Amino acid sequence: MQSDNNTIHPFHVDPSGFYGDFGGAFIPEMLFNNVEELRKCYLEIIESPAFQKEYHNLLRDFVGRPTPLYEATNLSKRYGARIFLKREDLNHTGAHKINNTIGQVILAKKLGKHRIIAETGAGQHGVATATVCALMQLECIVYMGSVDIERQAPNVARMRMLGAKVVPATSGSQTLKDATNEAIRDWINNPDDTHYIIGSVVGPHPYPDMVARLQAIISEEIKSQLFAKTGNENPDFVIACVGGGSNAAGAFYHFLDQPNVKLIGAEAAGEGIYSGKTAASLVVGKTGIIHGSMTSLMQTPDGQIIEPHSISAGLDYPGVGPLHAHLYHTKRASYLSISDQEAMDAAFELAGLEGIIPALESAHALAVLKKMKWKKSDIVVINLSGRGDKDLAAYMKNLETK
Repeated sequence: MQSDNNTIHPFHVDPSGFYGDFGGAFIPEMLFNNVEELRKCYLEIIESPAFQKEYHNLLRDFVGRPTPLYEATNLSKRYGARIFLKREDLNHTGAHKINNTIGQVILAKKLGKHRIIAETGAGQHGVATATVCALMQLECIVYMGSVDIERQAPNVARMRMLGAKVVPATSGSQTLKDATNEAIRDWINNPDDTHYIIGSVVGPHPYPDMVARLQAIISEEIKSQLFAKTGNENPDFVIACVGGGSNAAGAFYHFLDQPNVKLIGAEAAGEGIYSGKTAASLVVGKTGIIHGSMTSLMQTPDGQIIEPHSISAGLDYPGVGPLHAHLYHTKRASYLSISDQEAMDAAFELAGLEGIIPALESAHALAVLKKMKWKKSDIVVINLSGRGDKDLAAYMKNLETK
């Protein structure tokens, strides 16, 4: 997580907080001091030896890193390539989200903040935030859309057991976008003692860069693990699901400047890209501002946000992180749209072939396998961002309809 020279690294954030045309900090005046404090301090703090020692010790001893890079032999036989799964589902709390929450809570304590707020969709970020707040003995408030509270009930119970207050967002589509709105309102009203842990590479600068750096442990480990298994630290393909895009940013990070590594993001097409029930914001979106960042956003011609839809609560977001908007528009990465049913089918395929039940979010990345033609020599890494126990109700419903 070293500072980047942007003349050498065109896919990293510039000093103004932009990835090409996307990013920045478009924020209300009440939040200026908080965001500016973060912007001035975040690199100095997270690159300091004291932070790095505490962060990596907790990743090792509390989270259980490094996570395995598992060669999925049955899946590989089916698709005719060497397919590796980066097992972020084996992290404590069951997803990649805790890589970020641990880092941000350490930073918040160094900034003297004792109250933590967060937003969550699938609940994995909320659980990860509540977990680390319990560890650090900090007050924790998690905003979650009412719809997501109902469809992700096990994670809501986990958050409450960990001592977090879960506050429902009842406006709009009552999903991730609306939870984020409520968290931002809270932060505006409590600017002095509160740190907002954004769960993805979205929001005003420096959040997209900060979260990407904290999630970059994923690609850092992939490189060393792949070298040990194949003699080459660079795969041919890295595939990850994209809602806001934090797990994909982490999986892509150390390959951004390796043009021979093809980067593929899997967006949620919902019931179809042009069905009116989709979350494929890169394909159908236009440039706009959401939650403090200029990015690709699903919106009407007059700029009103179009409500997203996905079977996966963690991908149910009308925008995308500015890094991904930049990678899409510069064609450094390609993004495929995966429907609800394609994701569901991919989840059952992995369960049946490898004995692993993925999160519905991760299943979107797995569904890319059917969309591509592979060679036997291809080395493919799929970031398995989370485990599927939180989605068992959806999986059971799918079983009942078969």
